[in-house]
Amino acid sequence: MTVLQKKTHNPIGHLTPEDIEQIGVELDAMRQSVIDTRGADDAAYIRKVISAQRKLELGSRAILLVSFFPPAWLLGTAGLSVAKIIENMEIGHNIMHGQWDWMRDPKIHSTSWEWDHASPSEQWKHAHNELHHTYTNVIGKDNDLGYGIMRVDEDQRWVPMYLAQPLWNFLNACFFEYGIAAYDLELGRNLKTKKRRQSPEFRARGKQVLAKIRKQMTKDYVIHPLLSGPSFLHTMAANATANLVRNLWSHSVIMCGHFPEGVETFERRSIDGETRGEWYLRQMLGSANISGSKAMHFMTGNLSHQIEHHLFPDLPSNRYAEIAPKVQDLFQRYGLTYATGSLPRQVASAWHKVIRLSLPNDFLSGKKKPADVQPMSTVDEPAMATAA
Repeated sequence: MTVLQKKTHNPIGHLTPEDIEQIGVELDAMRQSVIDTRGADDAAYIRKVISAQRKLELGSRAILLVSFFPPAWLLGTAGLSVAKIIENMEIGHNIMHGQWDWMRDPKIHSTSWEWDHASPSEQWKHAHNELHHTYTNVIGKDNDLGYGIMRVDEDQRWVPMYLAQPLWNFLNACFFEYGIAAYDLELGRNLKTKKRRQSPEFRARGKQVLAKIRKQMTKDYVIHPLLSGPSFLHTMAANATANLVRNLWSHSVIMCGHFPEGVETFERRSIDGETRGEWYLRQMLGSANISGSKAMHFMTGNLSHQIEHHLFPDLPSNRYAEIAPKVQDLFQRYGLTYATGSLPRQVASAWHKVIRLSLPNDFLSGKKKPADVQPMSTVDEPAMATAA
């Protein structure tokens, strides 16, 4: 059953078990309605996006061949930055979720796609699809929540090293693709003990990550700069800038999806005996959206519809905007808060939370946190009153 972290206010206390299961029934029906209607238009969409992205990248790299001219450097760098963002967000992320597997196109399939990123696709799919989407916002189970390096909830014990978490978060944003690769490799966990460090599986996965990083760096910082001849250093700088822009953008979008103020976190045992309806409820409360234009939604890989994505991770991303009003209506009818806001607002909220949780709970208020606050649950049972 769904158990939220200790809070003074229970946002789901008014829901009965029957309400929660009915939410699940309605969401299942929404999902099925999209499955029943996906077809040629959806397939044409993703093929058009892939084609446009490749043309943009090729054109940008061609312009960078003469990047010693400042206007060419600016235009080529901007184009390459956008191309890398589209490839990672709208194409790679969503293909590897299996959103387009129904097309049965071996070139646009979750089992064959390798993206422009430091993390090998197989390792990313395990860490993201199998772990993050299963244990969404469950403290101690979902490492996407703070990436294992940050304090993400008031109930986590504060220690002085958390004072540096705003700096860690900024550095993680700048080198985000490498942070994701380390996270997918479970580097912190696997380096803790000699047994884990010497594990053949860990060593094999580590070699796979290093090989992917070497391939990426060779492409961006050796091959393409060499092709530029006298523009070698300018092209190298352009590629580094494009990777930085892509990293900062994707980090901001992903932070907005699960970290703004008001997004709920859950106890470890929240998945014990969890029903379909309770799983849906956890996705609804543990995610947040970004409002904006169609162009903004596209550049986020439609992860601006993070709530809809977590409810239906395998549905085509171009259909999330169609589903969103129905999901929002469901929130309203059941008295739940549909967390959404503009990109600047959500980014500011997420960073405010990062900074706030880097400090002891009583630092800003001058008051100590009450020790008798009870956890929230979907039902009132004595067993639910003790935190995991």
